[in-house]
Amino acid sequence: MISIKSALARPFAKRVYKNIQKWAKNPLETQEKVFQELISEATQTQFGKDHDFISINSHKDFVKRVPVRDYEDLKPYVERVVAGEEDVLWKGKPIYFAKTSGTTSGSKYIPITKESMPFHVQSARNAILMYIHETGNTKFVDGKMIFLQGSPILKEQNGIQLGRLSGIVAHYVPKYLQKNRLPSWETNCIDDWETKVDAIVEETLPQNMTIISGIPSWVQMYFEKLQQKTGKKVGDIFKNFNLFIFGGVNYEPYRAKFENLIGRKVDSIELYPASEGFFAYQDKQHEKGMLLQLNSGIFYEFIKADEFFNENPKRITIKDVEVGVNYVMIISTNAGLWAYNIGDTVQFTSTSPYRVIVSGRIKHFISAFGEHVIGKEVEQAMQEATLNSNVRVTEFTVAPQINPSIGLPYHEWFIEFENEPENLLELAKKIDDSLQKQNSYYFDLIQGKVLQPLKITKVKTGGFQEYMKSIGKLGGQNKLPRLSNDRKIVEEFS
Repeated sequence: MISIKSALARPFAKRVYKNIQKWAKNPLETQEKVFQELISEATQTQFGKDHDFISINSHKDFVKRVPVRDYEDLKPYVERVVAGEEDVLWKGKPIYFAKTSGTTSGSKYIPITKESMPFHVQSARNAILMYIHETGNTKFVDGKMIFLQGSPILKEQNGIQLGRLSGIVAHYVPKYLQKNRLPSWETNCIDDWETKVDAIVEETLPQNMTIISGIPSWVQMYFEKLQQKTGKKVGDIFKNFNLFIFGGVNYEPYRAKFENLIGRKVDSIELYPASEGFFAYQDKQHEKGMLLQLNSGIFYEFIKADEFFNENPKRITIKDVEVGVNYVMIISTNAGLWAYNIGDTVQFTSTSPYRVIVSGRIKHFISAFGEHVIGKEVEQAMQEATLNSNVRVTEFTVAPQINPSIGLPYHEWFIEFENEPENLLELAKKIDDSLQKQNSYYFDLIQGKVLQPLKITKVKTGGFQEYMKSIGKLGGQNKLPRLSNDRKIVEEFS
């Protein structure tokens, strides 16, 4: 017998689908409206006054007055907001700061306002409703749903609540989902990730789990613990589990592993959320890309990635984007971020409607497991580990090892030594300790036993030079990338 909740889900999904179609089919008008509203609302803010918002009537005016900034550039304004000042980047004060360890500048305080918060919640809800509308599948709405996320415990700073985005969003789960939702509040508040996952396993094992959601690396750990405890595939433990919702990192490297752990294929929905905004979600099961959220208080600009570091790169709106081109995505939002570079690169898979895939980061990094490790961090770790020693390093690069033959995944450091250490394991530990100190996400992954500590692979003398020569990039301004999010470079040395 069909439940009331299941019966109501389809007409609700249909209504939401129709509302989404209205703006998706009028993308240029939708974005122009968002743009004008953002400028109008922020004219009397400090940022609006500093950048003469009152004279901005068009995107062309905006480009002239508001330069592209990353977090470091915007920091003087953010610090004033953190200190409790009002009407700085957006009217009034934010209601939250999402504290995030960024890929480009360490810890960031990203404002979330009463205007921006609803879109974080709505977009996640709409992703599920679009899936219901397309597939007609509502069976999962009566089962239990798990969202693997950060602790919902928030701190307060100058009257503003502070926490991880996933912990903030946990406070906004609709009432009709509360009794279906796991883990319990108490379990969600456990700080130690391994203890938390063990508790989640105990809570979920006897339940009728139908939706499982989270960053793939975290979910993989949960699945592996379930399998260790029961000796069964996840799909056999939870016979009605039929929808996996994920975001945060590229799922493809995990797909084969997941299908093996589950024991069968399940439908999936990809999300593109960030502390700065909920940008896109998968709206069709068999179309590549995620529907760009054009009606969510975010105005989008794009710069071709291969032109980004030019002196005056061209900023375009969705009107001029092309399918398949790598763009740096620039956002202005109703949380007070203006011409803000979040560091992601995207490609459009469609312009009718506008769908994107996340193609990477504009700077080199490793985030195969959601750790956001950047070049500055690995360089500092190497520097600290070799300080006051006889160890001399000629060159190095770092890559993730996602599927080792034994044990947990890890970061693999390929190092060419001029003067080798007596104890390679000791050096690896020093580097790893430094990296954990610098990067809270990496620390969480190591402590939570999602990753094992890094391993060093020695590269023969002259090995990196030979590699650069083989790709025609020896000498000049060419540099070996300090780290990569894949193993293309290090395949030469493995």
